Amino acid sequence: MRKILFIINRKAGTDREKRLEGVIRRYLTPKAFSVEITHLAYLGHGTVLAREAVEAGVDTVVAVGGDGSINEIAQGLVGSGTALAIIPLGSGNGLARALKIPMKVPHALELIADGRRRPMDVGYANEHMFLSNAGVGFDALIADKFRHVQKRGLLGYAKLVFGSFNKYKGPLYEINIDGKIQEQRAFLFTVANGNQFGYEFKLAPKASVFDGELDICLVPPVPFYGLIPIGFYSLRGTIDKTKYMQHYTGRYITIKSPELAHLQVDGDAVPLSEGEKVIFRIEPAALQVIVNRF
Repeated sequence: MRKILFIINRKAGTDREKRLEGVIRRYLTPKAFSVEITHLAYLGHGTVLAREAVEAGVDTVVAVGGDGSINEIAQGLVGSGTALAIIPLGSGNGLARALKIPMKVPHALELIADGRRRPMDVGYANEHMFLSNAGVGFDALIADKFRHVQKRGLLGYAKLVFGSFNKYKGPLYEINIDGKIQEQRAFLFTVANGNQFGYEFKLAPKASVFDGELDICLVPPVPFYGLIPIGFYSLRGTIDKTKYMQHYTGRYITIKSPELAHLQVDGDAVPLSEGEKVIFRIEPAALQVIVNRF
C-alpha cells in the first residue's frame, strides 16, 4: 500500500480545501492508498513536513499550491527516495507545466495514482534551490516588487513590468559559464532548469529538467517595443526567432557585478548572500518526481 502525504497551501481557501479533500479521497481509495492530508502553517513548514515524510517512509509527497510552496516542499525531498507530486493551484504553475502536469485536479490525481516517477535535475543559485528558474535581472526586480502586491496573477505582474521598465538599466556583468568568461550588459539574465516560466512563457523552450544542464537566457538592454516580440515569441515557444535573445548552456555559472541588487528563485525574491556575486549550479537527477506519460 502506497503511503501518500498531501501538503496543502492554505491560501487555496477553506471551502476549496474541503472540496479538494473530498476529491482526493474519491480518487485515492483506502484499499490501495494510505493517504494523509496536512497544511502549511508557516514559512519553511513544507521542508520540515517533507523531511518527516522521508523519515516515515512515505512513497509520495504531494505539493498542493504554486511554485513557491512546491519549491519549499521539494527542499525536504532532494536526495531521497520519496517522490514529489504536484497539484497545481498557483498563479504561473511553471514546474507543473514543464512536467505536463494537468491543471485540473482530477487529472492530476490520476497521475499520482498511476505513480510513474522519474529523477529530475535541481538547480541552485547561491545555494538557494530552484526547480524552474532563477535570475538576477529585470525578472528578479519584478519578483521583489511582486511579493508586496495584494492581488497576484498575470495582470498584476504585467502592471509591474510596464511600470518598472523605463527605470531599469541593465547592469554590466562579468559572466563565467563553465570557464568561458565574457562581459555584457543585460536586461534579463535568467538561468533555466525547465522550459516554463509560468503562464506558458518559455524563454528557454528547449530546456529540460532531465538533461543535466542549465540554460542561460540573456537579453541585452532592449527598447520598450522589444518587449512585444519577446512576449509574443515566448508564449509561442519560439523565442529563438527574436534577435533579442542570447542562449547558452552550462553546468556551473558565476555572474558578478557591483550593480547586482536582486535575485529570484522560482519567482520568489531571496537575499543576495554573496553580495556582488551569484553562483548557479546544477545537481543532476537529484529529485524523484511523479510525471505524465510523455
